[in-house]
This record gives sequence, C-alpha cells and structure tokens, in this order.
Amino acid sequence: MDALRIAADAALDYAASVDDRPAFPTPEAVAGLTAFDEPLPETGADVAETLRLLDAAGSPATVATTADRYFGFVIGGVHPAALGAAWLADAWDQNAGLPVMSPVAARLHDVVRRWLVDVLQLPEQTGVVFTTGATVANATCLAAGRDSLLERAGWDVQADGLFGAPPVTVVVGAHRHSTLSKSLGLVGLGRRRVVVVPADDQGRLRAEELPDVSGPVLVCAQAGEVNSGAFDPFDAIADWAADREAWVHVDGAFGLWALADPTRAALVAGLDRADSWATDGHKWLNVTYDCGIAFVREVTALRRTFTAVAGYLPGDEGFETMHHTPQSSQRARQIEVWAVLRALGRTGVAELVQRTCDTAAALADRLRAGGLDVVNDVVLNQVLVRLDDAASTNALVAAVQADGRIWCGATQWHGAPAMRISVSSWKSGPEDAEAVAGVILECATRARAAGR
Repeated sequence: MDALRIAADAALDYAASVDDRPAFPTPEAVAGLTAFDEPLPETGADVAETLRLLDAAGSPATVATTADRYFGFVIGGVHPAALGAAWLADAWDQNAGLPVMSPVAARLHDVVRRWLVDVLQLPEQTGVVFTTGATVANATCLAAGRDSLLERAGWDVQADGLFGAPPVTVVVGAHRHSTLSKSLGLVGLGRRRVVVVPADDQGRLRAEELPDVSGPVLVCAQAGEVNSGAFDPFDAIADWAADREAWVHVDGAFGLWALADPTRAALVAGLDRADSWATDGHKWLNVTYDCGIAFVREVTALRRTFTAVAGYLPGDEGFETMHHTPQSSQRARQIEVWAVLRALGRTGVAELVQRTCDTAAALADRLRAGGLDVVNDVVLNQVLVRLDDAASTNALVAAVQADGRIWCGATQWHGAPAMRISVSSWKSGPEDAEAVAGVILECATRARAAGR
C-alpha cells in the first residue's frame, strides 16, 4: 500500500502542475529517459523505488496534453471526473466482457448506452460498444455493415468468409480520414477498392457526384473533416443510400459530438439517418486514453459479426459485450464515460462543445486580424492557418513548437502546408484565445524575421 500511495501522490502532483509544464518536454527531459535503459533486473527491484523512478524520469518527458495550452491532434485534456473514475476503475481492474465478470461494468454499460444515445439524439434502440479508439470503432461498424449487406444478398460472411462472396461497393469521400481506409482494409473491403467521390473546398463529400451503383453498397460519410472540421451533407447521402438500400456509416471521431450541441443543428442535419457511427471518448468527451465508441442502429448486427461461442461461457444474462465487439476481454471504458456524463449532464456536454468551438472561432478572428491567413471555414473546433508562403508557414510551426508555451501541429491542406489548431480540452475557453493568439503571432514575427 505504501507503493500505491507513492504513485497516487506523484499523480496528484503531476495533475496539479501540468498547466505550468512545457507543452512539449525539453530536450533535457527527453535525454533523461535514458534512466530507463538498464538491463532486466535479475531478482527484481523494489516496487516503491520502481515507481519513484517512473515519476522522476517519466513525468518530465510527457507531452502536456492534459494542460490548457495543448492544441495538437484533437487530444482532449482529461476531465477530473474521468481521471478519478480511471483511478478507481484501475483499482477494480474489471473485465467488462460478460456481466458475470463484472456486474458493475454491465450495469454502467446499460446506463451509459442510454445516456449516449440520449445526448447524441440517435435512434433509441441504437447499440453501443466500446473499443480502443475510433479506428477500431470504425472497423467494428464496417464489419457489421459488411455482414448485414451480404446477409441480404444470401451470403454468411462469418461462416463462409469473403472468398466468393458477392462484391460490396464501398463509396467514400476524397477527404476521408486515413484511419477509415485502414479500417476498410482491416475488415477485408480494401483500402483502394473503393469508389471515391470528389470533395468541395472544405473537404465535404459532394453528394451530387455520388455514383449510380447497385448491389450491396456501403457508403462512408464524415462528421468533422480532420483538418477543416467540415461535415458531409448527410441528408443528401441518406436519400441516395435509401434508393439503393445501402448501409450508411459515419466516421465522427470528434465531430459526432456536435450532435450534443443544439446550436450546430445545421451541421448535423440527417446525421441520425445513418446505420452506424464511430467516435472517440478520449477526444471531445475528455476521458483518458483509450476509449473508442461504436454505435450501430440495430444491435443484432453487432452480435451477428462478433459472437464467440465456447462451452465454458455462460448463457445470455444481459448485454454481453464480448459478443458484440472484436475483443473478448476488455477494460471497462464505460466507467469513465459514465463519470464524465454524470458530472457534465446534457447541458454541460453541449456547453463543452460550444465553448471550445467559440474558442476556435475567437482564435481564428484574432489570428486573421494579426495578419495570418485562416484557410478554412471555422465551423467547429479546427483552425487552419498559414503565414506568407510554404517556407514561412513551416517556420511558424517550428517556432511555435520550439517556443514551448503552446503546441500546434503541421498539416497539408490542398497541397500546401498549414498549421492545424485543434481546440478540444475542457479547460479551453474564449478567454484563452487572446493569449494563445499572442504566442502564435509572436512566433510569426520571429519566423518572418528569420526568413529575411
């Protein structure tokens, strides 16, 4: 127990100080990681001393993603409710695969399913399962969609595999996320064996360019383009899909949470008409890594694909997650999701989305006024900026990252570099925009001076 108290004290110290740490670790802190480069102990080291080493060498070398100045990769800063629940859940160490393995995980799954469907305004019967992240959530939904489409065509994928199966036409937008392609490859539908629909200047799928196809059809839409934050035209896609009895899947790794914000109804119109949706809890909901969430309109589609039968397993005794997900054993991610949803409530989740989006909009306004080029329509939490040209934009990104007060990443947008600012932490508010813009504009001045 003394060792656990050492770890708890170190974690509390880190949480209390993270806002004062550099956004990215210093070279000295990274160099200090050599403390871990030791031979495997022959007889084992003291537990307390091991935890002290982990804190001493590891804590300074962390990226301060949970701080109030991190704006890279849409990584939310862990909410106190999630962190506290995670500590307790780790102590419990529950296997959430079956109710008999964890009654508390099973009950919280039922509650969280109902709450998530409610706050996101999805069809009432929608099934919800937890995965490692949006990539696997996408794969989970795509596998269920694949099997449902082929069952209608008289083919049992789980019994007979994909060899000889009727072909499934997969339709995607030109700006699909790379992990959607990864998921399509993972479930055997292919990364390149797709019909690609052109996108507009914000990355939205152009519904008028959807192809005239027949047979089993799976169309993948997007809520929150990874750079611009744009939303596909869901109603038009759903109308097209209805004429073909196609399965509509939505990759909404962070953008799906716009469903919780009534002020963004125009962005999400028709989003509830899909057959499946994937998102992350560890982005905008601000739970710890890792937590993906897959939603499927008909929960039986999940069970068709993922049932695992064995003589030692008990009969049905409630919702059995191992029969509805790719994994059998799994940690109880729903515990943290429950804690954050209960701590925020419906209005709190909506306010979180609104506040971070307002922060992004205020930041864009300030940077634009300061002479930077904001190259996307800031409709959500994403801001893309450029300096004068490609070289100066790259120099700006390097200057911001070297400065250390905040952290933003680089991206490519329409063939040229841009700096990508993602606002998704529960700590961020419009009052932070002036300070963050000030850092970026200072760095822009230095980048311009260095280029002369």
